[in-house]
Amino acid sequence: MRAVSVEDLKPGMVLARSLVNEDMVVIISEDTLLTQAHITRLNFLNIPVVYVKDEYELSSNYQTASAVFNRSNAFVKEYSAVVDAAEEIFQEVSEGNTDHVEKRAKEVVTDSLAPLSRNSGVIDHLFELNHLANNVYQHSLRVSILSGVIAKWMHFDRTRCQDIMLAGFMHDIGKTRFPQRILDKQIDKLQGEDYEVYIQHTVDGHHILSGLSGISDGVKLAAMQHHERMDGSGFPFGCNGPEINPYACIVAIADVYDNITTEREGYVKQTPFDAISYITENLYTSLDPTVCIPVLTHIKDAFLGSKVTLSNGLAGYIASFPNDFAARPVISISDEELLNLNEHPEIKILEYNPK
Repeated sequence: MRAVSVEDLKPGMVLARSLVNEDMVVIISEDTLLTQAHITRLNFLNIPVVYVKDEYELSSNYQTASAVFNRSNAFVKEYSAVVDAAEEIFQEVSEGNTDHVEKRAKEVVTDSLAPLSRNSGVIDHLFELNHLANNVYQHSLRVSILSGVIAKWMHFDRTRCQDIMLAGFMHDIGKTRFPQRILDKQIDKLQGEDYEVYIQHTVDGHHILSGLSGISDGVKLAAMQHHERMDGSGFPFGCNGPEINPYACIVAIADVYDNITTEREGYVKQTPFDAISYITENLYTSLDPTVCIPVLTHIKDAFLGSKVTLSNGLAGYIASFPNDFAARPVISISDEELLNLNEHPEIKILEYNPK
């Protein structure tokens, strides 16, 4: 990579490092193909220098070498192969054509997503996928994979795991009815009529899936209820507790986890430990404990041995979690020093690098 003055940037250059502000909010994501609009924005924000990829990094030789040494390459390759199919499915629904959606969606889950969900290190691999989350179908792919992982942790059989993955894949299908102006906006800034349109995606999703004869009630209700919460604080109908389908409770956790841990322009860039903290804090209020407990019990195993950078300037490796419900890990700073972050809430994990 090379440092380039913003004044010397040209459209077509590729950003080599994500740009974040002082609040760790992503301004422009790594691997973005810069346009004149991006460059104008950087000038407006008074950012003097950025890192862009050099000719070697963009060459086929570099891409081949990176692929050889990237330990998650196989996962990324398999994931990338299914992205186009997912986009086509969502595009067909947006055009009102649902004739083959059920068959194709089930094939995507059975042939591609289910094997990915059983991949060793899947939690790390998903975190390494640095795509922006604001296209619906890629978010849906990740939620589907995570839903499958959670279903496995809950000891469902393979058939039900795949049905839950289908629920994850189709949970946001109602967003295909969104006008582009809604898709282009940050959800937490929607107000008035725009917010009502956003809420409607749950009802629209249920309606779309209800027109498909081979879709289970759980999949349909996951589309309707994945924003409902156990304490009645969710939408669209303020359902609570036993009124919420178990599929929806699983997809809700996967949806929250992906939204927290995926890099998105305009949002605070967060680590998996922020997601764990959120799940822990809402364990007995808005989220379903029968889903949260297996998640908290198993997901921490994925992080043991991983390197982290802390807000106090130290770096170390995750040695353990004090107990099943400890939201934060114990960090091995050196052979002699262990730091229990649960006892030091002022210290934050700034960066998580898969082991």
